[in-house]
Amino acid sequence: MTTEQPQKSGADGNVTRRTLLRAAFGAAALVPFGSALAACAGGGTSNGTTTPAATTSAAATTSAAGSTAGSATGSAAGSTAGSAAVSPTNPFNVASGSSIDAVIFNGGYGYDYVTFATDIVQKNLGVTIKVSPSTQISQELQPRFVSGNPPDLIDNSGANSMGFNAILDQLETLDDVFESPNLEGTTISDTLYAGVKAPGTFGDKFAAINYVMTIYALWYSASLFETNGWTPPKTWDEALDLGAKAKAAGKYLFVWGKEAATYYQTLATDSAIKEGGDQVRLDLENLTPNCWSADAIQKVFTAMETAVKNGYFVPGGAGTQFTAAQAKWSNDQQALLYPSGSWIENEMKKATKSGFEMTGIPEPTVTSSSKLPWEALRSAAGEPFIVPSAAANLAGGREILRTMLSKEAATNFAKTRLAPTIVKGLVPDDGFGSTALVSQTKMLDAAGTNVFNYQFVDLYGMNTDQLVVWNAFLSGQTDAAGLTKGLQGITDKIANDSSVTKITVTG
Repeated sequence: MTTEQPQKSGADGNVTRRTLLRAAFGAAALVPFGSALAACAGGGTSNGTTTPAATTSAAATTSAAGSTAGSATGSAAGSTAGSAAVSPTNPFNVASGSSIDAVIFNGGYGYDYVTFATDIVQKNLGVTIKVSPSTQISQELQPRFVSGNPPDLIDNSGANSMGFNAILDQLETLDDVFESPNLEGTTISDTLYAGVKAPGTFGDKFAAINYVMTIYALWYSASLFETNGWTPPKTWDEALDLGAKAKAAGKYLFVWGKEAATYYQTLATDSAIKEGGDQVRLDLENLTPNCWSADAIQKVFTAMETAVKNGYFVPGGAGTQFTAAQAKWSNDQQALLYPSGSWIENEMKKATKSGFEMTGIPEPTVTSSSKLPWEALRSAAGEPFIVPSAAANLAGGREILRTMLSKEAATNFAKTRLAPTIVKGLVPDDGFGSTALVSQTKMLDAAGTNVFNYQFVDLYGMNTDQLVVWNAFLSGQTDAAGLTKGLQGITDKIANDSSVTKITVTG
C-alpha cells in the first residue's frame, strides 16, 4: 500500500537512483543489521535516472527556491505565535507556543510512532501538536490543498494517497532537514543509509522524506512449512505445485482482501522485472504503449490465472476487508503465502498465530534462467512524509521530521514496528526477536546489488483504479487478457493526458 541519496537524479545528475540503491545495498550485504543495514506500498544492472518530461514553471520555481523559501517562511510562521532563536536544538526556529498540525496515514505501521516523536518536540520546544490519523489521505486533504490550509506535515501513504505528479509544485524541498543536526547533535545525512533520498526525489526536487526501509517479499509460516515438509517456491511452476499440495491439505495457496488486491500487482510486476530485466521496469515507468503485454508480464499473469482457475485463492476476497483476509493467512493459516511489504508483521501482530515464525523470501521468477536471479529484491525507502508550501507552520513540520530521525525515535519505531527506518545501525542482529526482521537481513545479504525499485503507481496515483481491475481478476471475473486490457487502459489514459506532468525514467 506502497519505494536514495543526497545528489539529484535529474538529467544532469552524476549519481542516479539505481546507482545509489546498489551502493547502499551492495555495501549492506557485507555487514549484519546490527552494524550497518536495515530495510522497510515493485532488470538488469544498469543505472536509473529520472528526468521531468514536462515540468511546470511553478514546479521548477519551487524546486529551485523551495528550501530557502521554506526555511524563511517556516521562521515567519513560527514567529507569529511566539519567539525563538535558531540554534542546534531549534534549527528551524520553531516558535514556543506555536501549533503544529500533522495528518498521518494509519496503515500497517499505525501512527503512534509519530506521536512518540511529537511528544519529544512538545517537551523540548513548548509547542502544541495535533496528530490526526487517516486512511483517506487524498479524499481528506485534497480539499485542504485547494483551500490553501494544508497540514504542516503529511504521511502521504496508503491506497488513497495523493499522486505526487498532482501536488509536486505545492510541496517544500526538504534538503535542509537532512542537513540539520539530529537530537544527538550529528548531521542527519551522516546517520542515514545511502540511497534514501531517491524515492522522494522527482526530477531534481527532493520533496518527500521516506522514513521506512521496505522490502517487498513473499511471506510464509516457517513452522507450518516445516511441519508439512513444504519448500518455499522459487518459480511460478513451484508455486503452482505447492498450490496443489495446499489444496490436498484443505488449504489455499494465496488470500487477498479488497483494499489490497494490488499487492498481487506488485508481486506480478516484481516477478516480471526479475524474469525480463530492466526493460520491463522502464516500459512501465514511462507509460509505454502495450507495456503490460511484455512477455515476462504475460507469463506471470498466466501463472496467476492458473492459480485462480485451480481454486488456489481463498474465495470472496473482493468482499473481504484486507486485514481480515490477511488474518486468514497469519492466524487461521488457511493460505500458505502472502505477498506484502515488510510492514506485514507489525500490521498483523495482534492476529498472528503463536509460533507462526513469519519469514520472507524473494518473489518467484518464471524460469530458473531469469535476467535477474531469484534472490533479487524490490526494496526502497517508503512512507513518504511531505511538508506543503502553504502550511501555516513550515518550521514545525520540519522539526517533527528532524525528531523522527533521531536515534531515540528511530529505535522506537524499529523495536515497536519490527521494521527499520532509514536511520542506520539501530536494529540488533536478533531483530528484536522477530523472525521476519531477521529474514530481511538474509534476503538483503543474498540480493547483494540485485536491488530495484519503481515509482509509477505512486507517482501517477494509479492504485485506486487498478484495485478494481485486480479484484475482478482475482475473483475469476476476468482473465489475464482482461487484466492486461484494464491495466493498459489506466496507463494509456494517464500517458495521453497532456495535463499530467510526466517523469521520464531513462535507465
